[in-house]
Amino acid sequence: MTVSIEDHPPAERAVPGPGTERRGPEERRPQRGPRPDRPKRRDVSGWVILDKPVGMTSTHAVAVVKRAFNAKKAGHAGTLDPLASGILPIALGEATKTVPFVMDGRKAYRFTVQWGVETDTDDAEGRAVATSEARPERAAVEAALPTFVGAIEQVPPRYSAIKIQGERAYDLAREGEIVELVARPVQIDRLAVVEHDGERTVIEAECGKGTYVRALARDLGRMLGCYGHVSALRRTRVGPFSEAESCSAAGLTEGGPEAALAHLRPVETALDAIPEVTVSRDLGLRLMRGQSVILRGRDAPVEGKAFATCGGILVAVGDVERGELVPHRVFHLGGTAPGRNAG
Repeated sequence: MTVSIEDHPPAERAVPGPGTERRGPEERRPQRGPRPDRPKRRDVSGWVILDKPVGMTSTHAVAVVKRAFNAKKAGHAGTLDPLASGILPIALGEATKTVPFVMDGRKAYRFTVQWGVETDTDDAEGRAVATSEARPERAAVEAALPTFVGAIEQVPPRYSAIKIQGERAYDLAREGEIVELVARPVQIDRLAVVEHDGERTVIEAECGKGTYVRALARDLGRMLGCYGHVSALRRTRVGPFSEAESCSAAGLTEGGPEAALAHLRPVETALDAIPEVTVSRDLGLRLMRGQSVILRGRDAPVEGKAFATCGGILVAVGDVERGELVPHRVFHLGGTAPGRNAG
């Protein structure tokens, strides 16, 4: 005879008999103590120059720094691929308003080109799409580099964050779609061979916003007739920030939020490329309300970008037009923020 589960209801389905009370959930489960209060997020403003290790995403790096300072707000100034290491400037609090100034700055890289293989991602993570037995001499590489120096047109890698009709190119490529990207103008200021062993070449580059080192390796390999891809990449400078002032993720987190403050740089460090204007308290208050002010004095800039400080504290950044500073970003540096002489 076949017996179904309905023929013998489980014990918990049984109807309680006389004098039996059904236990409530609070009696069946062990009582938990109160959850410890999470530390309150702090108003922290400034820049952290993180030396990102290989394998960490830029998003994860921001989370690590934000947690190290217990900060309310954080963001990075330019994505660095997981396979790359090096300088990743991370803005906390009011410093996030200066991110565009850092992203528009010059960048420096040290990268290795592996010869003989071109990949669909233009780096070591991709699959091979073209191969060659040829290997370039150092002199041939050095002779080819000037072609890529100056204002050039560069086709970005198919696996890039560029948007095509609202979709990221790397998402379309991963779905198997054919990605056709148009060439874009980029500025490369310097290229130099620093090591060469036949199978690979180490190159240093200084370039502007929007330049893809992976595309540079791809195009260099095609020009030399041997193909190539980036096998290692390190960013050594972003705008005003360099390796000399960087810190590791481990060094940032080992001492707690108070110890981490030693690695925090002033918000206005990101504005080193534009002039500073010192204003009175009254003018500073006007700027912080978003109102324009007339600049006086022989040293006042006549035109262009500038930032204003009052008593050594950053209050605004904007454009000077015919002697008048028009603020585009205003700052409220309360909470924790290092001064100009910090670091």
